[in-house]
Amino acid sequence: MIGYLEGTPRRSTPERVLLDLNGVGYDVAIPLSTFYEIEKVGTDRPIGLFIHTHMREGTIELFGFWTEREKLLFEKLIAVGGVGPRLARVILSGLPPEVLLGARADGDTARLATIPGIGKRTADRLVLELKDRVQELAAEVPSAARTAEGEDLVLALVNLGYKRAEAERTLAQAQQDNPDAASHELLRASLQSLARL
Repeated sequence: MIGYLEGTPRRSTPERVLLDLNGVGYDVAIPLSTFYEIEKVGTDRPIGLFIHTHMREGTIELFGFWTEREKLLFEKLIAVGGVGPRLARVILSGLPPEVLLGARADGDTARLATIPGIGKRTADRLVLELKDRVQELAAEVPSAARTAEGEDLVLALVNLGYKRAEAERTLAQAQQDNPDAASHELLRASLQSLARL
């Protein structure tokens, strides 16, 4: 069972990366968040990915994540009935972990249902079945006040012409980098990150 790989990305797309480990190429499925981190580093420097090895019907598929937290959340998602590894990857690509856990904590099925491939029934199941499974991960999610503040900042970025998913991801990264930052500092940091894309 492979749990971690470190190598040089030879080719990456928003869905996959070809990771070269001493001349052996591992084809790894990744969420968008990991793709953006790989793009920041570039394809000429080694990177490390936390790996979930999925075995089914004689096939092995590798799913890679920039953080161990994302890998753990992925594994919680695939434990939900009707959510396979490919859909779990799409879910993590559609919402940053903080937003996803916040939606689960608030019972926001409408927010979850905006992800491609997630209907109302699956969103309801996600909220119900993840309730007890992600307590430790959800404990790190900002308070409701912070979530409301974050929504205002996301709307501000959307009004400036950025896509919602891009705005949410960038803001989540800014909050993670500086959890004590004021709203105007988070907005400035997000705009600087978006300008570099």
